[in-house]
Amino acid sequence: MARLLALLFSALFVLAACDTTTAPQMGADGKPLPKVYRIGAGSTGKVQYRLLDSVNSLRQAAGAPPVQLDAQLNAAAATHSRDMSIQNRPWHFGSDGSSPIDRVRRVGFTGQMLGENISETYETELETLGAWMEQPDTRNVILDPRATSLGFAWFQERSGKIWWTLIMGS
Repeated sequence: MARLLALLFSALFVLAACDTTTAPQMGADGKPLPKVYRIGAGSTGKVQYRLLDSVNSLRQAAGAPPVQLDAQLNAAAATHSRDMSIQNRPWHFGSDGSSPIDRVRRVGFTGQMLGENISETYETELETLGAWMEQPDTRNVILDPRATSLGFAWFQERSGKIWWTLIMGS
């Protein structure tokens, strides 16, 4: 009997440990608080190519040609992501008054800059891409049929907040 009781308690303990349902923490607005998405130091290529593959899938579905990552546009995007963090606001102008066109010229990009999408969030690159696709103006940047080049970068603060920048060019 003691053995059966011990077996039952062991089974209950194991089952209790399997319960992974936890209620999300709620913010003052009644919505779940964002989970921090941490990007590892060696994950740059992985994140950029995951986004590139997703963008190209969306472009293919829309009948637009694929784009390639461009090192110069990546550099312009990285500079702007860090600068938005310093300014603590998501907007298209640099702290020195530079525009997206100014930034792509500074890095030596000789093509045409077609558009820039930005975001301040705790979300992943794919969640951010999904949010951009929900808005006509940012979706149009991603699906611009003239685009041949993509720059994508981010800056993550210690708090976990991520400043994303995507630039399309031709």
